[in-house]
Amino acid sequence: MSDEKSMIRREALKKMGVVAAGIGLGIGGVNAADVLELSEKEEKHRKMKVLAINGSSRKDGNTADMLNLVLGELEKEGYETEHIQLAGNTINPCKACFACAGKKNCVFGDDIFQELYRKMTEADAIILGSSTYSADVSSTLKAVIERASVVSDTNPGMFRHKVGGAVAVARRAGAMNTIDTINHFFLNKEMFVAGSTYWNIAYRRLPGEAMKDEEGVANMKNLGQNIAWILNKIK
Repeated sequence: MSDEKSMIRREALKKMGVVAAGIGLGIGGVNAADVLELSEKEEKHRKMKVLAINGSSRKDGNTADMLNLVLGELEKEGYETEHIQLAGNTINPCKACFACAGKKNCVFGDDIFQELYRKMTEADAIILGSSTYSADVSSTLKAVIERASVVSDTNPGMFRHKVGGAVAVARRAGAMNTIDTINHFFLNKEMFVAGSTYWNIAYRRLPGEAMKDEEGVANMKNLGQNIAWILNKIK
């Protein structure tokens, strides 16, 4: 075993309060074998990043809960994750000036889009989530999609072979259009689109209620597992 791997294992054991690396050793309810397995997964995937962007106008609502379920499955596999919530931010619409050509980002820095786009291009997988507004994504997420589309169109290949996952939440109907809008962005940018056992949609209205949608919760967890599977194949 290399010195680097040995150090990673020792650090993992130290963090969990384990002082010996015997397989099957349990201290405080933690099994050393599980700790070692997680440290190896973190080492394997330490350079692969997954970015979730929550387009809901509500912070920490149902869409956030569903995205966290997806990210939770990826974190179990050792992937680095980040969850950005757009609530409270204004994303200006695209000006169609095409000044981004050759610059690999939007030239306007009067909102958070430049930083958001940089994170998107650095990620290996992008998960876009939105509550359903008038049978589509939120206006904030739509602005992100439109501006990201133009920047990537004038700078081809920036999203090629990344993995994409769509998440939608709806009170009753219209969520399929939300999923379609997100997936059309992924497909048009040469990305691999992950699916689940059914549509990646959860149904409820008030914050926290979507966690009661058992099928929706199961679909989100499976989506996370499928994204991890694809990342493992293309790494």
